[in-house]
Amino acid sequence: MSVRFVLASASPARLKTLRGAGVEPEVIVSGVDEDNVTAESPGELARVLATLKARAVVAELTEHAAVLGCDSVLELDGEPFGKPGTPEIARERLRSMRGRTGVLHTGHCLIDTTSKRELRELESTTVRFADLTDEEIDAYVATGEPLVVAGSFTVDGLGGPFVTGIEGDYHNVVGVSLPLLRRMLAEVGISWPALWKSSPRVSYDETEAARYDDTRGGLARAQAAAEAVDSLLPKGGRVLELAVGTGIVGAELVARGNLVHGVDLSTAMLEHARIRLPGHVAAADAARLPIADRRCDAVVAVWLLHLLDDSEPVVAEVARILRPDGVFVTTTEKTDAGRYADGRGPNESRSQDALSHLVATAARHRLALDAATTFAGPRRTSGETPIYPVVRFRRT
Repeated sequence: MSVRFVLASASPARLKTLRGAGVEPEVIVSGVDEDNVTAESPGELARVLATLKARAVVAELTEHAAVLGCDSVLELDGEPFGKPGTPEIARERLRSMRGRTGVLHTGHCLIDTTSKRELRELESTTVRFADLTDEEIDAYVATGEPLVVAGSFTVDGLGGPFVTGIEGDYHNVVGVSLPLLRRMLAEVGISWPALWKSSPRVSYDETEAARYDDTRGGLARAQAAAEAVDSLLPKGGRVLELAVGTGIVGAELVARGNLVHGVDLSTAMLEHARIRLPGHVAAADAARLPIADRRCDAVVAVWLLHLLDDSEPVVAEVARILRPDGVFVTTTEKTDAGRYADGRGPNESRSQDALSHLVATAARHRLALDAATTFAGPRRTSGETPIYPVVRFRRT
């Protein structure tokens, strides 16, 4: 019997771990605000957060599924260390951790809607950290990786050389204990091999993702787009790219000094994006972002809004997560972009990214148009050079 298995987590590391074990989950991000949750101990905090994530996703389902929620918390001196969020906090935490031993707790909550059972478990692994130098800490923080992971470190990424040993389940440190998950699944009547037969649900197939860059202007257009977008971004802040795709534009923004995180609904696209933006991409719906209010300095959308039937839910989410004075930078007038090349105006009633429509929609969510630019795409076989408009809205 086919099992619908859902991972209620945006963590690329958890997804990679499950895939490495032959499981292809459907990813649905819960949107739980982790910062506003407290518990009596770091371990219990991890278990509570995992439970909240799983329950939030189950509440949205219309079909039966086995839903796994996970959350990790590092315990040091009895205090919980989650995701630091800022370079300053990450730097401070890494200095306090160096040469010491901590405990990485990962809470697991499995809800099987068929059997109507909810299991809540905790796996804890002891982690020993190297005695990092200040230079190593500064260099690691500059990569951006420790800002978005529990405890400010990874064992399977750039932080691996800074972990001198572990006592317990390695995969638990990455984010999900496979032996524990196997036992939990067995309790609700699901065998581990049954998950090997589950099929992923993706927006683009692997063939489309593999040829996407070459059929969309390749690196030249990505570099031109990134240069235009970068000119409208605040310097030194965190940037979230919606519909990050293969990460080709995001990587160019990173090369220009931006700290970029990306989200996309397509599992196939994210496979490519993880190579360009390791540790900084996640599966998420742009209309339901797993980010707390007022957390982002800038949000970027390159060739997204014209694909939507209704752009307002995305614009509303952008306004929600932007800090005061934060900016939303997006391409506009996508299919009419060539009209700009010969001086004609856009068809204002055409699309969800039509400028007049976008300005009115943004205004309803306290976003005001305050800057614009354009960039040129590669010359077409007809001899025409397409011009693409980019606009900036500021949170008021």
